[in-house]
Amino acid sequence: MPYAELHCISNFTFLRGASRPEELVAQAAELDYSALAITDECSFAGIVKAHVAAKACGIKLIIGSEFVLEDGSRIIALAPNRTAYAQLSGFITLARRRADKGSYQIQLGDFELSLPDCLGIWIPRAAGTAPEIAPITTPATTGRALKEYFPAGLWLGVECFYQDQQHYLDCYALARNLELDMVACGDVHM
Repeated sequence: MPYAELHCISNFTFLRGASRPEELVAQAAELDYSALAITDECSFAGIVKAHVAAKACGIKLIIGSEFVLEDGSRIIALAPNRTAYAQLSGFITLARRRADKGSYQIQLGDFELSLPDCLGIWIPRAAGTAPEIAPITTPATTGRALKEYFPAGLWLGVECFYQDQQHYLDCYALARNLELDMVACGDVHM
């Protein structure tokens, strides 16, 4: 069955990502992934190196970016075309210009008119220090708003690292409540 990793950060996401974009692409190709999304946090910094490597490996590259909201949940915005790429590029610029160098600032409402052609993956926040084994605490109102803000499509991203059945069931219940489809994400850092 084909698999595409839709949430992967490189070493350009400082203090989190560990591998260079070209290493991530080579590993995805070796694992026979159908596609790989490079989604560095509020950045396109790894895209050029990933693009060169993807062409050499013959793997489809998906361009995107990750954003952390004030409530701790994350949004992965993916650009399926040039129009969406331009929107996402402008959104990154907006978020970076609001903050000191090396950081960014966004609010949920910023997504309202900014990314109409982008696809979104919402990863709700779980309470505690180990999100994959704690109950989800992000309010459903965040998901309802994002569903409107991503008219091209929004999915609820599920990242279960410890085979945590309860976390999956919580995500499933939230997705059903909001009438969102679910998508598997690996939150790849290396």
